[in-house]
Amino acid sequence: MIGSDSINPAELARQAEKELIQNILPYWMEKMVDHGNGGFYGRRDGHDVLHEQADKGVILNTRILWTFSHAVNVLQKKGGVDSKSIQSYQAIADRSYQYVVEKFIDKEKGGVFWMLDYLGKPVNTKKQIYAQAFAIYALSEYFKSSENQEALVHAVDLFKSTEKFSFDKKNNGYFEAFDKDWVLLEDLRLSDKDVNEKKTMNTHLHILEAYTNLYRFWKDDELKKQLRNLVIIFRDKILDNRNHFQLFFNEEWKVKPHYISYGHDIEGSWLLVEAAEVLGEVSLTEEIKNISVKMVDQTLAEGMDSDGGLMNEGNESGVIDSDKHWWPQAEALVGLLSAWQVTGEERYFEGGNKVWSFIQTKLIDREHKEWHWMVRRNGEINYNEDKAGPWKCPYHNGRAMLEIISRFSSGRGI
Repeated sequence: MIGSDSINPAELARQAEKELIQNILPYWMEKMVDHGNGGFYGRRDGHDVLHEQADKGVILNTRILWTFSHAVNVLQKKGGVDSKSIQSYQAIADRSYQYVVEKFIDKEKGGVFWMLDYLGKPVNTKKQIYAQAFAIYALSEYFKSSENQEALVHAVDLFKSTEKFSFDKKNNGYFEAFDKDWVLLEDLRLSDKDVNEKKTMNTHLHILEAYTNLYRFWKDDELKKQLRNLVIIFRDKILDNRNHFQLFFNEEWKVKPHYISYGHDIEGSWLLVEAAEVLGEVSLTEEIKNISVKMVDQTLAEGMDSDGGLMNEGNESGVIDSDKHWWPQAEALVGLLSAWQVTGEERYFEGGNKVWSFIQTKLIDREHKEWHWMVRRNGEINYNEDKAGPWKCPYHNGRAMLEIISRFSSGRGI
């Protein structure tokens, strides 16, 4: 029996749906559509001030595309949401799709560019594999919501380019970044804080996520083989003996010690289960479920604060960054609820409720909508980070709400 202080799964789903349709989605529909120059604005700062001439990143745009496409798919299946709202979400997805296809896809060489200026002209034409993955993820989801066959064609083309240029046939795994002509770059980093190495956990995690989604709609044997291979890479190369993801590797998978990312650990715990389930291999799925629960337990033991917030980073000695960013809270919420469904142990559901309470009291911006980037451990909001931008998108928190709706809106639990 779930604890008396906890809301039940159906009520959690009701609250998640309310948060999604009254707070998260309206923010992007009302404040981020660039009617003058097309697509979506590139940035709103932490004070919710619009920067009209900010560059437009591919991650922001593909994450908007995925979120609104998935919202249509989940809410239509669930029912109970008026058709006008569904149509408005599909319209945002349509807008995003057209902009991604027209502006970000390289018509000559394939792949997607990293960054455009506010007018839609490429200003950084590198082919970061992390970005190719998000484009595959988004385009495949849009294919389902729109039934637009062209979207699936684009997703498959990006899969083929990723396999052709990025897959390491000698040592396995995927190289990080290329120039416009698919020549491997010297500076491979996704961001300034990353280590400049040829292979990273983060990119592999999102290729896994993208291939999982694409395989739902395109039952290709090569795709299935490569998706399974990614699951095995995580099991055998990326996961360490303490149930943490190692983050950076050289070409031959030699680990470059850095830090522990609690958010990625708990995000990966449920994405790996999802991938194994989509593959449909019973024994592999059971193995991955066991691994995922161990990862959740390790994250709870090391990174979860007493207030229900998940701290940002650690190392072998403990927490080294106690800030509580928006996206690890969203992933902790899903990861804990997934662990509850896997095990039936109520402590995971109780933990998910505690994370949800933290999000509601500390992170949701009641004045301007959406969520703040992060709060300090003392509860102070950090307004120096974006409300919306190249990295601050509706994907993590929107997806968390949609996962809860999908898993629990019918009242079902474990």
